[in-house]
Amino acid sequence: MAKIKAAVIFGGVSREHDISLASAAEVICNIPKDKYEVICLGITRKGRWLYFPGDPQEIADGSWEQDPDCTSAIISPDPIHRGIITIENGETSVKRIDVVFPLLQGKHGADGTIQGLLDMSGIPYVGCGLLSSAACMDKSHTHMIMDDFDIATAEWQVITQPELSRLDQRCKEVADKLGFPVIVKPANSESSSGVSRANDLSQLETAVKIAFSNDNKVVIEKYIVGRKLEAAVFGCDSPVASFIGEIVSTAKPYDHYNFTVHSGDDLIVPADLDRDTQSMIRDTAVRAYKAMGCKGMARLDFFLTSDGKLLLNKIGTAPGMRSKSVFPKLMASMGMKLPELIDTLLEQAIDSFDRNY
Repeated sequence: MAKIKAAVIFGGVSREHDISLASAAEVICNIPKDKYEVICLGITRKGRWLYFPGDPQEIADGSWEQDPDCTSAIISPDPIHRGIITIENGETSVKRIDVVFPLLQGKHGADGTIQGLLDMSGIPYVGCGLLSSAACMDKSHTHMIMDDFDIATAEWQVITQPELSRLDQRCKEVADKLGFPVIVKPANSESSSGVSRANDLSQLETAVKIAFSNDNKVVIEKYIVGRKLEAAVFGCDSPVASFIGEIVSTAKPYDHYNFTVHSGDDLIVPADLDRDTQSMIRDTAVRAYKAMGCKGMARLDFFLTSDGKLLLNKIGTAPGMRSKSVFPKLMASMGMKLPELIDTLLEQAIDSFDRNY
């Protein structure tokens, strides 16, 4: 039986470029080779697309771009091609693809742009679609949808670019509603770049200006003190949540505005929670996943306050995929090791596409 042609897309123009490379190298090494033929498509930091036929270790160490066998390539938006068009010495050829595993993060990776291209191409792909990816990436839209579904988040406000002309007034309005301290974030960002804590009005104005250097919309949230909890949600029609993990670190402080763990070294699974609390968080994670229209996979970050209030912090639709990253570690706690996880994600992407198209 012919192998399934699975394209792995990695790199990209976002600040999470290196994280994407690490995830891609490990996915390529762990994908079942008896079932899949892997086709590697990398995107440089400057946005150049290259077909890469070399060793996954070159992806891991970032040297893949210098491989002499790299060839300019694009994913064709024309579904008649259903694949990658490579361009070499003025000659073009098409490499057919059965399914794509996009391992891009941040800008042009988790914001719906690559998902839209793949929708046009008619190629199945792992993970959330255009709308849910974009809505989860944009923190203001996540807040609005969670509000509509009665899923608690931190109290929040938003400042848009046209309001910069009266920034001092808007900051006073925000302070009146939220008080201090607050966390100021670019609305669309997967990293902690541009994120600041503000303890007074002067710091708030400065923090908003910094955040605007990263995006054209800024979200301000009330500062939350609580336990940092993680859930992985997996599936399409009947999604399930993993056991709940907790981020516990003595080596470095985790804060409301720096709730990101790339390695998963500081994740304890399962978290020290009673059965009812575990169940409540898992149920809330699935409800949020469905509310945002997610499919395939997502990582959900929560805060649990000392008075027992659960607050959703973020939904990540492009989680890291190294074996020691948070999402795979949470799935491993359910008995699904990385090779099986990768295989199942690819299978459900193909199945979901076949049933919907």
